[in-house]
Amino acid sequence: MVTREGVDADVVEAFDVAIVGCGPVGSALAILLRQLGRSVVVLERQPEPYPLPRAVHFDDEVGRILQTCGIGEQLRAITEPAEIYEWRNAAGTVLLRFGRHGNGPSGWPMSSMFNQPELEALLLDRALRLGVDVRRGVEVTSLEQRDDHVVVGDVVARYAVGCDGAKSKVRTLVGAPVTDFGFSYDWLIVDVMLNEPRVFDPVNLQVCDPRRPTTAVSGGPGRRRWEFMRLPHESLDELNCERRAWELLAPWDVHPGNARLERHAVYTFNARYAERWRTGRVLLAGDAAHLMPPFAGQGLCAGLRDAANLAWKLDLVLRGLAPESLLDTYQAERLPSVEAVIHFSVELGKVICMADEAQAAARDAAMSALVDGTSPAPELPGLTSGLIHPAAPHAGKRFVQGRVGGRFFDDVYGPGWRLVLRGVDPDAIGADQRAWFSRIGGDVVAVTEPDPVLERWFGEHHVACALQRPDFYLYGTAADAASATALLDDLRKDLTS
Repeated sequence: MVTREGVDADVVEAFDVAIVGCGPVGSALAILLRQLGRSVVVLERQPEPYPLPRAVHFDDEVGRILQTCGIGEQLRAITEPAEIYEWRNAAGTVLLRFGRHGNGPSGWPMSSMFNQPELEALLLDRALRLGVDVRRGVEVTSLEQRDDHVVVGDVVARYAVGCDGAKSKVRTLVGAPVTDFGFSYDWLIVDVMLNEPRVFDPVNLQVCDPRRPTTAVSGGPGRRRWEFMRLPHESLDELNCERRAWELLAPWDVHPGNARLERHAVYTFNARYAERWRTGRVLLAGDAAHLMPPFAGQGLCAGLRDAANLAWKLDLVLRGLAPESLLDTYQAERLPSVEAVIHFSVELGKVICMADEAQAAARDAAMSALVDGTSPAPELPGLTSGLIHPAAPHAGKRFVQGRVGGRFFDDVYGPGWRLVLRGVDPDAIGADQRAWFSRIGGDVVAVTEPDPVLERWFGEHHVACALQRPDFYLYGTAADAASATALLDDLRKDLTS
C-alpha cells in the first residue's frame, strides 16, 4: 500500500490498483488482481450496470480466462456453443464456413454466445464477494502521476488502468496517440428475445448481400441478434427506429407476435489502437486500447486477454518480485495479436460490406469455388517477444487445459505459474529453483492420471515439462528435469534483471 506522504489532504484512499471502468474487462482485471491479494478500487461513471446487450461472443481461451475468475460453472449456464460460423451470398450459396466441433485447446467451446448483462452480473458479484471496492457514479476527470503513485480523482493507487471503453477518458488524459485503419461502417444492431425456442442452422451466419449486408447470430440462450449495414442512401435517423427494425426482421419470420425487441441502436464499427498502452503508472486495456470490427468476434476477447496478461505482471511488480520494466512487456506481447485480429476483422469486413453488385458477383464466384467443407477458424499468433524464453521449444505458444480426476486442470491446481511434468519426478527439479518458483506463486505439478488432452499435447510436442505462465502461454518447455531446472533459472534471471 502506498503512503500518503506528499498526497493532497483530501485524498483519503490508497490502493494497489485503481481501475477506471466496470465493464467485463475492468471487472475481470479487478477479480484477477484481488485473487492475487491486491487491493483494488473500480471507478465507474455510470450509476447502474448497462442493462442491454452488447458483446455476444467469446472463444475457448477467453472461456478459460473467465473460468480463472471463478465463474466457470455459472458461465456455462448462460452461454450456448456455436460450432459453425457460415457466410452465404444472397442466393444462399456458401462462401465460407468456419467451425470446429467439441471443445478447443483451453477446454471450452471454440465459440460461446452470451448476453453481456448476464456476464457482467456474474463478474460484479464475484468482484464484490472478493472485496473489490466498486464505486459507481464516479466520473474521472483528473489523473496525476507522482514518483510512487498515481492520483485518480480523489483516489490514490500505485497503478491505474483505464478500462473505460472506446471514448476512454484515461487515454485522453495520458495523451496516448491512436492509429486508425480508416475502416468504418454504420450498422443497425437489433437484439430480440424469442417467445418460443427456435433452431437456427447455422447458429451464426453472415449474409453477403450487396443489397443489405446482414449478420444473424445467437445472443445467448433465448436471444438472437441481427445486424444490418446502413446503405449509402439511408440516413441514420431513417435506419435507427423501431419500425425499421421490425421491417428488416420480417423476412426472418421475426415479428411482434413471436419476439420482443430488446434493443435497436446504430453503431459505427471502427478499427484502431492506441500507440502507447503504458504511460508511467497508467495503463490501458480493452476498448480503451483497441477497437475492431465485429466480424471475427474478437473485440471483448482481446480485452479479456489484456486483463489476463496484465494482472499477474502488476502483482509481481507490486510485490517487488519483478522490476517495473516487466510492465513494458504488456504492450509488446499483446499488440501483435491485436494488430493481427484487427487486420483479419477488417479483411472479413471488406468481404461482407461490399455493396457493389458486380464486385459482389465476382467475389461470390471466387469464394464459392474454394469452399471445401468446414475449415477451422484461424488461430491467433502466439507470443513472439516479451517474457518468453528465447530458445526453449514452443515458447510463446498457448498451453492446453486438460482434466485431472474428471475436473478441469485449473479448477484443481489454479491458474498461476505452473511447471507441468509428464513422466518426470518433481523431486528431480532443483530444490532452490522450486523454492524461488513458489515465491512467485508457482507450483510444480506432475500429471500422473492419463488425460487425452494432456497426453496428446505432450506426445505431439515431444517434451516432458511445460512451464506455463498465469495467462496460459508457455515461457518454454523442456525434455527432462535438468533442462526444466535450467528453464526456471532462466525465468528467474528474466524476472529479476
